[in-house]
Amino acid sequence: MINPSPSKKASTHHIKTSSLLLKSMTGLAAILLASCSWVPRSSPTQKQVHRYTKSPANQAALNYKLFSITPEIADILASEVRPLISTLDKTNLRTSLNDQIGAGDVLGITIFELGNGLFSSSDRSVGSTSTAGESSIGAAPRISSQNLPPTQVEGDGTILVPYVGRMNVLGKTPSQVATIIQKNLKDKSQDPQVMVRIQSDIGNTVIVSGEISRPGRVVLSLANEHLSDVIAIAGGAKYPPSDSQVELVRQGKIGVTDLATLENHPEEDIRADPGDRIRVIYQPRTFTAFGAVGQTQQRNEVQFGTANLSLAGALARIGGPADNRADGNAVYLIRYEDADICRRLGVPVKIGERSAPVVYEIDMLNPTQYFLTQKIPMKDHDAILIADAATDAIYKIDMLVGTFLGQAATLGLYGVR
Repeated sequence: MINPSPSKKASTHHIKTSSLLLKSMTGLAAILLASCSWVPRSSPTQKQVHRYTKSPANQAALNYKLFSITPEIADILASEVRPLISTLDKTNLRTSLNDQIGAGDVLGITIFELGNGLFSSSDRSVGSTSTAGESSIGAAPRISSQNLPPTQVEGDGTILVPYVGRMNVLGKTPSQVATIIQKNLKDKSQDPQVMVRIQSDIGNTVIVSGEISRPGRVVLSLANEHLSDVIAIAGGAKYPPSDSQVELVRQGKIGVTDLATLENHPEEDIRADPGDRIRVIYQPRTFTAFGAVGQTQQRNEVQFGTANLSLAGALARIGGPADNRADGNAVYLIRYEDADICRRLGVPVKIGERSAPVVYEIDMLNPTQYFLTQKIPMKDHDAILIADAATDAIYKIDMLVGTFLGQAATLGLYGVR
C-alpha cells in the first residue's frame, strides 16, 4: 500500500480546513441576517421615531409633537416674527433731542451785562470804555462778561448760581436754563444775557461694551444716533455682523438681535437713548446634525455663516441624506418652538414656559419638499436628524459578510499555516 506524500496530506488538510471555515462563516452570516437588531446604528429609523412619539415614555417626558411638513406649516414657520428690539422703542416715545441736562453733567455758564453789573469785578470789556469804567461820551454802552466756574449738576438735578440760588435743571435744555437764570437776574442787573452750554456730557451718553474695538461711553449728539451708529462710533464689531449679537438694556428691559438685522432692517435700528447700555456679544449661530448625513465630518455643530439660512441650505451644508445609509423620507428638524408658533400649530405650552419641543418630518424623496424647505428659516441651536434606512442593518451585515468571505478567499488561496 502506497502512503500519500506529505504534500498531498497538507493539501487535503487545507481543503478541509478552508471548507469548514467557509461553512462556519456562511452560517454566521445567515444568523446575522436573521437577527439584525444588534447591529449598531447612528440614528433611529422612521418607524422608531413614530413609535416613540406615540409612546407613554414621550408623553411622560417632553411630550414633543411630530408634524409632517406641508405648505400650510411651511407658511406658518416662514411668517414667524422674531422678538423685535424695536419694541423697546415704544416704551419711551421721546420726542426731544439729545440735549437734555442730566445729573453729573458739567455746565459752563457765561453772563453778559451792561455797565457795572453784578459780575463786573473781573469783567472783560467789549467796545469802547473809559479807564474809569464809564462809557465815553457817544460810545457804545460798556459790556462785561463773566464765565462762572464749571458747575456740576448734583445728584438731585440742581445747581447753585450766584444771585439766583439753587435751581433744578434736570431734564431741561441749556437754552431753557439760560432763560431761567436770565429772568432771575433781570431785577438785579442791567439787561443781563446768559449763555449755558454742556461742557462735560454725562446724561446724554450710552455705554457700549463687549466685542467691539473701543468700548466705553459714547456721547449722543443732536444727530440722534441709532444703535448701529453708536456701535460704529465705538469702532465697530470685531466679528461678522451675523455672528455679533446686540443686547440692548433700556429702563430695565432687555432686547436682543444681531448686528446683521440692524443693518438690513432699518425699522429695527432704533434710536439710541441716553442711559442705554449696548453690549455686543460674539455668538455664532449654529445647528447640529445627527444620523446618516452625507458628510460625516459635518455630524456636529455647523455655523450658519450667513444672516439668513434656510432648512434647504442647512441640509446642503451637511451633504443631505447619505445615499447608502439614510432614509430620504425621514429627515427631521428638531427645535423648541416659540409660544406664538405653538399656538398656531395647536401645540400646548406648559404654564410658565415660553416654548415647547416640536419635531418636523421632511420627505426628501418628494420634490415638493425641496421648495418648502427653502421657505423655512433655521434658528439658532436647531437640530437636524437624518434617520437610518430600514435596510441599513442589512447593508452593514453585507459589508461584514463580504469581509468574512474575503478573508475566507484569502485563506483558501494562501492556505492555513
